[in-house]
Amino acid sequence: MTLYFLGGGNMASAIIAGLQRQSFSNTIHVANRGAAKREALAAQFGISVSEKLPELHADDVLILAVKPQDMQTACADVQTNGALIISLAAGISIATISRYLGGNTRIIRAMPNTPAQIGLGIAGLFAPAHLSDADKTIAHTIFAASCHTIWLDNEAQIHAITAISGSGSGYVFYLMNALQQAAQNFGFAPQQARELSIQTFKGAVALAEQTGEDLATLQNKVTSKGGTTAAALDVFRLHQIAEHLCDGTQAAAKRSQELANLFEAQ
Repeated sequence: MTLYFLGGGNMASAIIAGLQRQSFSNTIHVANRGAAKREALAAQFGISVSEKLPELHADDVLILAVKPQDMQTACADVQTNGALIISLAAGISIATISRYLGGNTRIIRAMPNTPAQIGLGIAGLFAPAHLSDADKTIAHTIFAASCHTIWLDNEAQIHAITAISGSGSGYVFYLMNALQQAAQNFGFAPQQARELSIQTFKGAVALAEQTGEDLATLQNKVTSKGGTTAAALDVFRLHQIAEHLCDGTQAAAKRSQELANLFEAQ
């Protein structure tokens, strides 16, 4: 088996780095249009690269790691020959990918997020019922090297996983930046404010992970009646911060579905 990547961007690099940390023994090859990117990948990982994909075989795996809007063009000349396909593209259904690839139905969809770059992300995976357990094991092995994995019950859940974890790191960075700005408003230097925000989030995540306690319980433990945390939370509730966050995830899921409809119509 050779593991091929069509596209050599950040997520492809994250997956390759994770596999190499786990001493992945199979050959890895990246096809990427840009010469500079190909050279950088070859130098960084010691892998083979090319401008276009070579001929694939049935026992190979191809990860589609190009941007959704570029997918149809990128797949135009690909001959999969029955290889297992794993798509990272948001908003492109298995049926659409199959159409792009001349009818190959051996396709798994994956939605990882950017913390996979440091081995701390999570990926939602979906495989149609006709795929074998062996194919699912291959996909799990590939992504488990760089992140946690969760299998989805149906393809529609890809929209939800995109809205929660796929886009979720962006929400967290938004909140981290807001806390940093709040610290600067109190007079802290930008670097101090950044450290305060990062360590606050980092410590809270580690505490939640290590204790295993319900998140609402952890919130209550740090919230004394009439205290400072309670004062801040009262303002957050007044402005319905939690509700608006949920509204944002709904908007992300809706946009994912809209993109799916757009690509299906092309």
